[in-house]
Amino acid sequence: MRERRREPAPAPQGPSPRDLPFGPVLVSAPVKRALDEMRYESPTPIQELVIEPLLNGEDVVGQAQTGTGKTAGFGIPIAEQVDAREPFVQALVLVPTRELARQVTDEVAEICRYRGTQVVPVYGGARIGPQITALHNGAQVVVGTPGRVIDLLDRGVLRLDRARMVVLDEADQMLDIGFLPDVRRILRSTPRSRQTALFTATIPTMIKRLIYSYLKEPQTFRVGAESEPVEQVTQRYCEVASRDKLTALLNVLDEEEQTLVFRRTQDDVDWLVRTLGRRRVKAAAIHGGLPQGERNAVMQQFRSGALKLLVSTNLTSRGIDVPTVENVINYDIPESVEEYVHRIGRTARMGREGTALTFVSEWDLDFFDAIKAHVGDDLQPLELGLYKRLEAGV
Repeated sequence: MRERRREPAPAPQGPSPRDLPFGPVLVSAPVKRALDEMRYESPTPIQELVIEPLLNGEDVVGQAQTGTGKTAGFGIPIAEQVDAREPFVQALVLVPTRELARQVTDEVAEICRYRGTQVVPVYGGARIGPQITALHNGAQVVVGTPGRVIDLLDRGVLRLDRARMVVLDEADQMLDIGFLPDVRRILRSTPRSRQTALFTATIPTMIKRLIYSYLKEPQTFRVGAESEPVEQVTQRYCEVASRDKLTALLNVLDEEEQTLVFRRTQDDVDWLVRTLGRRRVKAAAIHGGLPQGERNAVMQQFRSGALKLLVSTNLTSRGIDVPTVENVINYDIPESVEEYVHRIGRTARMGREGTALTFVSEWDLDFFDAIKAHVGDDLQPLELGLYKRLEAGV
């Protein structure tokens, strides 16, 4: 992970002139300085589309492939519009998972760094006391999962009656895992005059209803086709018997390359990590059955590059951004096209190149046929007997 020079926090400040270019968008000097230090040289396509309308106070629906920079798309307008001199919650970002809450918090906090804005994550599985303290200390931006946000609202600790902006990030996943009633309740706790932004990979009927009910004449932007992999991912598959998957995995692993391996269940993840350990292959597990502190530590190791091989359930298939992931391996085949797209989207982030390999066993043909029909010729076979590494263009 790139080390950044830390300086004392700037004095709180209100809006400042936006007169420095970030691509076609004008941003303030504090935000431009932060973007430069984050090495954001120009906006991605989705950022080019959504930042200006959000800066103008409009409601926005952003639909884009995974890994396209949606977080900065709403993080920059939050940084520009929140007044750090006012010690109350002005912006709320709702996300479906704890890991995504931490990741979004880190990125938005970096963008807000020279504005003096306090950005606080709130999510379950972590001690609520420090989160309450951070809110009492005057946080201006809250990034949270719906369950913990509701908990804090019920305790009277979190107040959203002066929130000016609400962002629903990975909205389709939030609804998929049953958060729709919580999302509706949270939105009803905010002023009707708020600005609302919704970001999603897909727009099923439930999302359309949410947009109709809670957004005001939103501008809708779409980058790429729905459920399409990013172009920079080289997609390969290998037909391998179930009993031979471990051998196949050992054949393609390169311990110098950062690799994310997907399995279907928590038990499957734990078994594979133990088995790799007996083969002296260092790997770590992450899934919803682990304590939050352990999950946080594992993700930190993976983001920093200290850990090269991470074995996961679908917990990390959506929204998690580790730009250095070079390979994704579907040890167990995804059970839907959408799941496949999200999994392989963990590599080739923000314009980088990456490789995705899917093992296809004798029990996987129905799932594979659906994926192959959707992806087409971009998904090509890989003969494991000929190659020791995953290489683009093989």
